[in-house]
Amino acid sequence: METVTFKQMKDGTKEEFEFLDKHEDEFTKGLPDRILKALAQLDHTLSGYQVSRLEHSLQSATRAEEDGADDEMILAALIHDLGDDLAPHNHSQFAASILRPYVRPEVTWVINQHGLFQNFYYAHHLGGDRNERDYLKDHPWYQSCVDFCEKWDQASFDPDYPTKPLSHFEPLVRRIFTRTAFDPQYVGNQTMGKSAVDIAMSGVEPKS
Repeated sequence: METVTFKQMKDGTKEEFEFLDKHEDEFTKGLPDRILKALAQLDHTLSGYQVSRLEHSLQSATRAEEDGADDEMILAALIHDLGDDLAPHNHSQFAASILRPYVRPEVTWVINQHGLFQNFYYAHHLGGDRNERDYLKDHPWYQSCVDFCEKWDQASFDPDYPTKPLSHFEPLVRRIFTRTAFDPQYVGNQTMGKSAVDIAMSGVEPKS
């Protein structure tokens, strides 16, 4: 079989979907390469800062690593702005969705919310509410997101900071993005079929 015969998914056979599943598995193996390529492309986006978006991302990850953050949070710092090109108005949710099948829910939640939390540093200069994030103050991961932004995100626009290159983080990218998607040892009992995005964003465990 080179291609399936159906024109509507409801007409597909078990054999065809098993065939497609094998193709998807092979395609998924290339995810780390696509992530690394997308990160490299951040070197040519969002002008006006003293550093490129790639340099900002690398600096954020470098700071996280030097602060003793775990691998999942370092990876999150590395790719937190990966959605700037395709989702400029909701890049946080874009990056969180990429991470979601591979890391613990706290990390996904922090990245999903980091855009809102970053508003604290500049929204008041543009007529916005810098304290809008306060509605989440009772959330168990609120402080984690505050720390992510204060220590690593908002601080990483320094052209003189000794930032590690992308090659330094490549093994980390390959290690985590080759995990089995939605493996319970990393994401708990949350799965794609249990409204994974909503669950991860709320931090509420699904009922069994």
